[in-house]
Amino acid sequence: MAKFLRIKDVMDKTGIAKSTIWLWVKEEKFPKPIKISPRITVWDSDKVDEWMSRI
Repeated sequence: MAKFLRIKDVMDKTGIAKSTIWLWVKEEKFPKPIKISPRITVWDSDKVDEWMSRI
């Protein structure tokens, strides 16, 4: 079962700044987040791991 990561967790895991993560999402260079409520956005940890293994 996949674990969900909040933006802070993604920043800690990747070492990438929040603004860069959002820019790369927009440019389709980073996995798209999942909107689980109007104020909560998460990333699938498996997709982040997969992305990290390709760079």
